[in-house]
Amino acid sequence: MGYKDLASCVADLERTGALVRIDCELSAELEIGSIQRRVYQAGGPALLFTRVKGSSFPMLGNLFGTLDRTRYIFRDTLKAVERLVKLKVDPRTALKEPTTLLGAVPAAWHLLPKTVTDGPVLANRTTIAGLPQLKSWPDDGGAFITLPQVYSESAAQPGLRHSNLGMYRVQLSGGAYRENEEIGLHYQIHRGIGFHHSEAIERGEPFRVNIFVGGPPSMTVAAVMPLPEGMPELSFAGLLAGHRIEMVQREGGLPVPAQADFCITGIVDPKRTLPEGPFGDHFGYYSLAHDFPVVKVEEVFHRDGAIWPFTTVGRPPQEDTSFGAFIHELTGPLIPTVIPGVKAVHAVDAAGVHPLLFAVGSERYVPYGERRTPQELLTIANAVLGQGQLSLAKYLMIAAHEDAPRLDIHDIPAFLGHVLERFDPRRDLHFQTATTMDTLDYSGSGLNSGSKVVIAAIGEKRRTLAAELPAGLRLPAGFVDPMLCLPGVIALRGPACQTRKGEPDERMDELCETLAGVEGLEGFPLIVVCDDSRFTAAELNNFLWVTFTRSDPAADIYGVGASMVCKQWGCTGPVVIDARVKPHHAPPLVEDPAVERKVDELAAPGGPLHGLY
Repeated sequence: MGYKDLASCVADLERTGALVRIDCELSAELEIGSIQRRVYQAGGPALLFTRVKGSSFPMLGNLFGTLDRTRYIFRDTLKAVERLVKLKVDPRTALKEPTTLLGAVPAAWHLLPKTVTDGPVLANRTTIAGLPQLKSWPDDGGAFITLPQVYSESAAQPGLRHSNLGMYRVQLSGGAYRENEEIGLHYQIHRGIGFHHSEAIERGEPFRVNIFVGGPPSMTVAAVMPLPEGMPELSFAGLLAGHRIEMVQREGGLPVPAQADFCITGIVDPKRTLPEGPFGDHFGYYSLAHDFPVVKVEEVFHRDGAIWPFTTVGRPPQEDTSFGAFIHELTGPLIPTVIPGVKAVHAVDAAGVHPLLFAVGSERYVPYGERRTPQELLTIANAVLGQGQLSLAKYLMIAAHEDAPRLDIHDIPAFLGHVLERFDPRRDLHFQTATTMDTLDYSGSGLNSGSKVVIAAIGEKRRTLAAELPAGLRLPAGFVDPMLCLPGVIALRGPACQTRKGEPDERMDELCETLAGVEGLEGFPLIVVCDDSRFTAAELNNFLWVTFTRSDPAADIYGVGASMVCKQWGCTGPVVIDARVKPHHAPPLVEDPAVERKVDELAAPGGPLHGLY
């Protein structure tokens, strides 16, 4: 049942033709990452790079590069996971379908980690410099571990039961880190490790972490799972692996997975931080250098035949897109049990995940009312924005289930159209200003700070979305090239933004005043101002990426006929989003031309990678 280690998974995928060995020597600095991204975009196989320049360890990329391959890796256990999810969603399932309970009981045994006295991972020692030094993008601040499993325990309640396993990126080199002695640990807000770290500081105790790489594939998935409080990720890893996870308990230290490929042990210095980054991230921009915790490295272990798994991230879709789709398959049915009234939630990957969240909820407060307004939907929206990582959402669009029971939340054009047809811009925009924002989002007022907006839609259609630009569209000087993105949505190219962070832009006010005198905008409830309207309108993913990663709701939402009534902002005409690049935004990811030419040559006819991309 399931793979006990990474090597057995690699061997099985190679046997079935789902993995390809790449035996030519390649550099982990830019080259290997570029190849992995190319193969992912081509829907290609997993990749085992056997000759990594400067390292004796092979690198494994694109392991989870397709949803079908990810399902295949966990084919033996998905049914058991589904059974346990069913029981959580509706315990009556056990009475209606007794076979479900019979299948779930053996699987539940795998939730318990197994303590052992030794394991293959402790067979050898190396140094940080001896590990593969992956650099994904030209301006990254050094080499990073991109699939780390960072393990910590509660200082007040030590042990596996109160442990946390999270995928928090680790910087191996560069910056001010002392080679082989210090590494950087970057974790975002609202992460389990932060609670452990805070607890240790309060108690004045050393904060230990172990960083695992490789091992059973279920460990990697467990490290990114948004699990409920009180459920250790190690338990889920065992459930998904189909066997109990073996943990070696070392005297004076934290436990280590016996079957991991690598383990770095260390202590986080409570009195020191160092600049970590920059790092090319999944928003499609660099997260910049900021002070983050420093790990004092104690030991670096690895097993015989160790394999170094990695991924590269960038503007979606990337390999982590498949992660997200797989996780949604596993956890989607649980969401209504966590937030009453919610029917479905979809974090839109093409918009960077957290910037744009769709939700469908019930509206039952006044079912007999003639003119319906969002009521329960707003209660649900507040609950969503208070729930785990969903709290990082920046734009939350929520629709009423009763209005369209068959509305598919994953059909992005249909969902956007449903909301745009129904929301009232005078009433249905609800802002949270000066609040927390995703650590990776630089559109706001500072690190971890910005705003949010809930856009609620209910009732009958109040407008028909237009599919052609209005004939008499007049624009002020500097605003040109109007393009239709979607029915009801126009993109305009605006002048380069020069305003400082948080300052209103008079040019945007001028645009809104001019649009107030334009006829034929009734079918266009949304106008997006950007730097390149042709690019923005060229495809749906471009529109989503530009609009929602380059705007902060409170600062960048304007409106035609805008007014403030009882401290509620609204407008009578189209909502206008300023999605231009601002001076304070992080730079986008751009590949190195020389590296890309080499990667092109490797895939040319007669080249060693011909046919892979």
